[in-house]
Amino acid sequence: MSARPKPANFYRAKGYGAEDSVGYLMRRVVSGIAHGVDKKLESVGLTNAQWAPLLKLHLGHAATVAELARACLVDAGAMTRMLDRLEAKGLVRRVRSTADRRVVNIELTAEGARAAKQIPAVLCEVQNAHLAGISRDEWLALKSTLQRMLDNAHALQDAAH
Repeated sequence: MSARPKPANFYRAKGYGAEDSVGYLMRRVVSGIAHGVDKKLESVGLTNAQWAPLLKLHLGHAATVAELARACLVDAGAMTRMLDRLEAKGLVRRVRSTADRRVVNIELTAEGARAAKQIPAVLCEVQNAHLAGISRDEWLALKSTLQRMLDNAHALQDAAH
């Protein structure tokens, strides 16, 4: 097992400005992307929060409420409420498992599958717009840096448990 890297020392309490922090800047970028996706998916009748479960179902990454909640990083109660809204829109349906009656699988309806097929193109368009003027090397470095930050966050979580 490799040793965890020593924490960086980039920020100091004295003179700290939240608007210059990586966390604040990432939140602003994520918010901008979410807003752009919302705008593009308005015509399909989906909000930023609704496209993720549809896409996860479409790609086969999840099939139950619990799996969708984990895949979308929300709690099961919030996912149940989201699925209620998606079911009311006719985009998903709940189907009790024949193998285990306690399990309820979530499936896309034909309309849900049509909507889900549009999502990847919208995500690509919005993210590419946010990456305007950034070189491929910069993009790869950004992804690598963000992945390392996530790895550090996971290591910190694991150490806390």
